[in-house]
Amino acid sequence: MLKGHRTWVFENKPTILSTATVGGPFEANGRIADDFDLLHEDLWLGEESYEKAHKVLLEEAMFKAMEKAGIEKEKVQFLIAGDLINQMTPTSFAARTIGAPYLGVFGACSTSMEGLALSAFIVNYGGADYILTGASSHNAAVEKQFRYPTEYGGQKPPTAQWTVTGAGVALISSHGDGPRVTSATIGRVIDMGLSDPFNMGGAMAPAAVDTIEAHLRDMKIDASYYDLIVTGDLGKIGHEISFDLLRQHGVNVEEDRYQDCGLIIYREGQPVLAGASGAGCSATVVYGHLLNRMKRGELKRILVVATGALLSPLSFQQNETIPCIAHAVAIEYGGDES
Repeated sequence: MLKGHRTWVFENKPTILSTATVGGPFEANGRIADDFDLLHEDLWLGEESYEKAHKVLLEEAMFKAMEKAGIEKEKVQFLIAGDLINQMTPTSFAARTIGAPYLGVFGACSTSMEGLALSAFIVNYGGADYILTGASSHNAAVEKQFRYPTEYGGQKPPTAQWTVTGAGVALISSHGDGPRVTSATIGRVIDMGLSDPFNMGGAMAPAAVDTIEAHLRDMKIDASYYDLIVTGDLGKIGHEISFDLLRQHGVNVEEDRYQDCGLIIYREGQPVLAGASGAGCSATVVYGHLLNRMKRGELKRILVVATGALLSPLSFQQNETIPCIAHAVAIEYGGDES
């Protein structure tokens, strides 16, 4: 099961039985709008606060994923999910609605793959037949906590990224048809001394490179094994840095096979500066767009490396640097995955 130092190989290859993604108005104008199951016209979602709207995003994605699989919520044995708000209250309140045994996880924007790795581990060893896992973020709620309220109108530098309003959820099962989770490499905390909360991509890039190198080393494979290696939300700055670092470290990945969710979700011309970010970024792009591509036969093997900056308003106020992490999960569909 454990291969190398930090990679789990799932012999039973748990199935991603169904997925669902929900987005907001900015995502509705983005490049992959057609891959969302539900898109909202405003950020409030009919609620009285952005945080309550955030909760609704995850609830809708969870119920949609269960509906698509034909599974009632009573059959879900565990919910593993998280978000960026203090104490993950939107996710915890959504868990109250679902009523399933709940494991809240926080990996910042790496939460989507942290949850998928843990879900696959539990299912692989017979700990459950059905697990819901996912991650979410809400632009106005997250910006208010980590930077400035949108009403403030604060100027942002070109390195800043746009927090995704969205939720992505997957239903993981021990049986059924669908993409299979074949392995996962757990990240370690990397801190290169950066402290600028408006340059998350630059801070997270070394963590992504560290995890990719560890995965390839543990699995004894070359980057060419995958049709696509996609990082979570490094954005333009972090993506370029990580690509250069991989080349410097001898990892020869083709440019068109190395992409970033933060550069996939929005259209050119949308005012997102360096790209997208947020726990909902990799969750919506992977569980919507990329798995749809796999089901169309365009991709057979992908490695998703979700990245997270583990800072908080408190750590920033105490002049701390930004510790970062990246978790990688391999997903295969078609060919010999079964």
